[in-house]
Amino acid sequence: MFYLCNKCQQKRTYLISPQEITQALSKRFILSIEEIDEIMVSLSNENFIDFVVSDSKKGYFYCVNLKKAGQTYIFDTKKKRRTFGLLILRSIFLATISFVFGLILRAIFK
Repeated sequence: MFYLCNKCQQKRTYLISPQEITQALSKRFILSIEEIDEIMVSLSNENFIDFVVSDSKKGYFYCVNLKKAGQTYIFDTKKKRRTFGLLILRSIFLATISFVFGLILRAIFK
């Protein structure tokens, strides 16, 4: 999804071949064209993208257009990570305060 968001930044329709997606993701994942087809269908079902499969003389292409959820995907992901990080920091802070408060109570009532 990150590749599609970076490739299709505006509200226009882009032609993307499965080979482009495979080359872009080859550093992290090894995907076949059938797996890419399944991923594209699932992204379409989850309302992130609209896509149409197009055959031409040059090969097999996807006509991809990002929907509203797809356009805000990167921002939403960053927001979720930030919220998760703040939750962990808050938990660590509260655990530290509880520990210090416990030490103070133990020192007073000992």
